[in-house]
Amino acid sequence: MRNTRIGAGICLAVGSLALAAPVAAAADPAGEQTIRISPGYASPGTQVTVSTTACGKETYGKGTSEAGGAFHLFEGDRKGVLVGVFEIPKGTAPGSDTVTVKCPPRIKLTDSYRIADRAPSGGVDAGFGAPTDQGTQLAAGGVLLAGAAAGGVVRMRRRATAVRG
Repeated sequence: MRNTRIGAGICLAVGSLALAAPVAAAADPAGEQTIRISPGYASPGTQVTVSTTACGKETYGKGTSEAGGAFHLFEGDRKGVLVGVFEIPKGTAPGSDTVTVKCPPRIKLTDSYRIADRAPSGGVDAGFGAPTDQGTQLAAGGVLLAGAAAGGVVRMRRRATAVRG
């Protein structure tokens, strides 16, 4: 029985690795040139950061955003990564914005991101009530945790006496 469980565990581990391998290989293949735009959903008045490794050894590039206009890309913190920043003007209509990056001698890349209606404000309502009610929640969690620990002790004690008897 023990060998069956070990064999099943090994099969599950190997199977999950086999299924994950094609995804890992496709995630960032060598030589693929991409643009990274952060944030993916921006709102008017916020800054957008564009970075790329497509320029190779170059230390300069130019970029253009339909909403934000022209911007420059300079060498960032990591070697081989060019980074540029632009601001979305206030009053820009929501929708999709296209960013084009050009590097010498003839590299041109395009990508897009979304412009949202407005910036998020306030905290996230997770459905657990007001934050002032944390004492009750902590007490209930402590009681549940203590009950689980007591149940584990009782089960271990019963198992130990059954083996001896």
